[in-house]
Amino acid sequence: LFEWSIGGTFDKTWFWYRAAWLAAFVYTAGAALRLARFNTRVETADKYFFTGLPSPSAAAILAGFIWLCVDRGISGSDMWVIASVLSVSTGALMVSNVPYYSFKEVDFKNKVPFFAVLIVVLVFVVISTDPPTVLFTLFLGYVASGPVWLIYKKYRQWRGAAE
Repeated sequence: LFEWSIGGTFDKTWFWYRAAWLAAFVYTAGAALRLARFNTRVETADKYFFTGLPSPSAAAILAGFIWLCVDRGISGSDMWVIASVLSVSTGALMVSNVPYYSFKEVDFKNKVPFFAVLIVVLVFVVISTDPPTVLFTLFLGYVASGPVWLIYKKYRQWRGAAE
């Protein structure tokens, strides 16, 4: 993402080059810390939620952003600010305590209802219409779901305490 968006755009001594490099570092450090936390909490992990954004989802956002821009003919040098914000945001979300749904209880080993199979087929059909846009939107929705769920949970706690 850094090479695609910054590459040869700025002189390496220029402030914005270094700021973009720092954004890439925040993402990389966030991913390393996220994986370390994941590995140390295997036994105590919640079955239904991850703590922090899973690193594959964070990677999918950044890769999907590049794919979407390249597909639309948008130059990386035009998108370096958004790329930097995405890098810092996903890096911070990976090390946050924001809960993300894990999908671990979905059971594909036993009988799967026909309706579930139909939904999977429909998802593939929708994705095939415009893969870069649909996949980026789906992962962006997943990334947003964690903070939205946290805000909803805090609101319910606040409302319960107010009554």
